[in-house]
Amino acid sequence: MPSTPDKPVLITGASGNLGRFLARTLAAEGWTLRLTDMVPFPDALPERASFRRIDLADALEVVRLVEGCGLVLHFGGASTDEWAFESVVDANLRGLYHVYEGARLAKARVVFASSNHAIGFHERSETLDADCSLLPDSLYGASKAFGEVLARLYWLKHQVETVLVRIGSCFPEPVDERMLSTWLSYPDLGRMMIACGTAPAVGCSLLWGASNNSRSFWGKDDRKAIGWAPQDSADTFANAVLGKVSGDPVAEKYQGGIYTARG
Repeated sequence: MPSTPDKPVLITGASGNLGRFLARTLAAEGWTLRLTDMVPFPDALPERASFRRIDLADALEVVRLVEGCGLVLHFGGASTDEWAFESVVDANLRGLYHVYEGARLAKARVVFASSNHAIGFHERSETLDADCSLLPDSLYGASKAFGEVLARLYWLKHQVETVLVRIGSCFPEPVDERMLSTWLSYPDLGRMMIACGTAPAVGCSLLWGASNNSRSFWGKDDRKAIGWAPQDSADTFANAVLGKVSGDPVAEKYQGGIYTARG
C-alpha cells in the first residue's frame, strides 16, 4: 500500500479516546477517513473525514460502510462490564463478524484492536511471544480471543489481511506500576497504525501494543515485517508510579491485572 492509502480508511469506535486520537492523527497524514460509532463524534470532524452513527450489530449498515474502503481500523466494541455477556455479544462478536464480512467483500485489510486481556491469565513472571496460548481473563478477553481466531480464519479461507494488536494500556501516561509493563503511548499507537496501513503485505500478523518498556511482559512479534518500532517508554514515569498497586493478590499475580480478580 502507498504511504497515503488510495482508498478511504474506516475507523470503528471513532468516538472513543483512541478513535478520536487516530482520526486527528491520520487526517493530518492526509488520509481520507470514514468514522463510525454508536454515539455521536464529540469533536469537529477533521478534514477529509466523514461520520456515520451505526450499530455494529447491523450487518447491512456495516457492510455498506466498509464498501470501497481499503483498510478498517476496528476499535469498536464494549470494553467495560466484562462479566455481562450481553454487553459484549453484539459489538464484540456479531459486530466483529460483520466487519470481517465487509472486509471480505471489499477486499480490505483489517487492523483488529485485540487486548492483553486475551492472554491475561498468564503470570507476570512469564515473558510471552506472539505465539503464546490464549488465556483470556474475562468475557471481554474471551471476545478478543474470538476475534483473533476469526481473523486467522478469514486470512486462511478468504485472504483477508489482518494485523492483530494486543493493546496493553493506552493512556496519556502510566497510572500504576503494572502499566510500566503494559503502557502504549498515543504517539506510538499512531505510528503503529500508519505502519499497519502502509506496509506492502501483512498476512495475518500480530503486534504487542506496548511502548519500549524495559519491564514489558512481552517479547517477539511481527513488528519488523510491519515496519514499526515503538519510540516511547514507560520507564520515564517509573518514579511516579512505583508502589502504586491494586493490593489484590490475584490481580498482582497475573498479567491481566484486576480483570483476573473480578468475579
